[in-house]
Amino acid sequence: MREKARKYLSDILIAIDLIEDFIADTPNFKMYHHDVKTQSAVERQLAIIGEALSKVKKLEPDFSIHKDKQIIGFRNRLIHAYNSIDNAIVWVIVKKYLVELKKEIQDLSK
Repeated sequence: MREKARKYLSDILIAIDLIEDFIADTPNFKMYHHDVKTQSAVERQLAIIGEALSKVKKLEPDFSIHKDKQIIGFRNRLIHAYNSIDNAIVWVIVKKYLVELKKEIQDLSK
């Protein structure tokens, strides 16, 4: 894997760590839903994850991770259709899928 692709994988891991930090004191969806600052911070990092993954796939066309198309697609929604983002969907992504993505990226970064 090219060094630049590894850098993008590192960016993904950093973004995931930041999201985990941002929601550390947000134990439930209700608190998240009422915290616009945390929503904004989380969405920014999710956009970075999608963009970095898109760049990895351009550098390494054979690179594949679980749900990569959905991750990149969600990034596009965050950027281009920001007014249609549902906080409940973001919460599920963060609480259910981010851990899996982190593990997968960590394994690929070794």
